[in-house]
Amino acid sequence: MRKAAELIGKQQPPQVTPRVYDRLTPDNSRIIVSLSKQRAWLMLDEETAIDAPISSGKAAGMTPTGKFTVLEKDPDHRSNIYGAFCDERNRIVREGVSTHIDSAPSGTHFVGAPMKWFMRLTEKGVGMHVGILPGYPASHGCVRLPADIAKMIYDKVKIGTPVDITQ
Repeated sequence: MRKAAELIGKQQPPQVTPRVYDRLTPDNSRIIVSLSKQRAWLMLDEETAIDAPISSGKAAGMTPTGKFTVLEKDPDHRSNIYGAFCDERNRIVREGVSTHIDSAPSGTHFVGAPMKWFMRLTEKGVGMHVGILPGYPASHGCVRLPADIAKMIYDKVKIGTPVDITQ
């Protein structure tokens, strides 16, 4: 019997093309995301500056497809839906909770999961940010990125940057 790690398709590592990346500005960049390929590309016209693995929504439809723009940028964003219930000393009492379905145990408060280098794409909270990349779709709808790549993309986009998410 094979271990689960052997069954997970390993994604190709990120690739950065410095000669293209260095010419990018928040005014000339755009992002393409492919859900079927589990990849994101930061583009300058038709040239690829960054080609990176992602992890999108774990069920069909969780990550919407279509044409979006970056609506908000927050370098230290925290989820207002997913996170943990913590005690008065901020020790985790219960993690992996959703404010939509879980009730806080007595004496606890909600602490949202960190979403570093967050770039909001929808009013319902879908965005791009640092996250775990297990090699398959695993998020609640957001597009997770490798930490170093998320910062690089964040630095080269602005509110209004186009993002095209395809199947």
